[in-house]
Amino acid sequence: PAEEKAQLLQNAEYQETMVESTFMYLTLDLPTAPLYKDEKEQLIIPQVPLFSILAKFNGATEKEYKTYKENFLKRFQLTKLPPYLIFCIKRFTKNNFFVEKNPTIVNFPITNVDLREYLSEEVQAVHTNTTYDLIANIVHDGKPSEGSYRIHVLHHGTGKWYELQDLQVTDILPQMITLSEAYIQIWKRREEDETKQQGA
Repeated sequence: PAEEKAQLLQNAEYQETMVESTFMYLTLDLPTAPLYKDEKEQLIIPQVPLFSILAKFNGATEKEYKTYKENFLKRFQLTKLPPYLIFCIKRFTKNNFFVEKNPTIVNFPITNVDLREYLSEEVQAVHTNTTYDLIANIVHDGKPSEGSYRIHVLHHGTGKWYELQDLQVTDILPQMITLSEAYIQIWKRREEDETKQQGA
């Protein structure tokens, strides 16, 4: 409860601390996949919007972390938007016995993902361009131990998407990319002139 939290924050051990750290990629946590089936006994494939799992970085969403010594809450907020962003969608969880894979489909747009709301107001004033377009999408198919990987790549010159698996290269429609079990994504920030052209 809010009152209890406010009271605890008066104690020294519950004081909030802020740490700034660099990142190579942003880890996006998937909600736990449901184990139930629908009326026709078909397994339900859960889906989640990209913006729901990006909420981890809005500066307000808290997540509990546990170590063998202590429990603590963390909030994340972006302080800088680099030219390229890598998202790692956390599909695999490991325990003492086996690795599990979460099959949840992430619904994401291919273009025009605006990350402005994940920046503080001071940082928003500095960043004029906060919009990203997908340029690569790595997919994991199958079981965690014996699955395979595919990659979707945008050919910048033609604007066409291609799917690569081993030595096979095929065309793919952009709308088919969003139906895959995305694992790692690479996003490119739009330059100012590109943003103007999109708006024209």
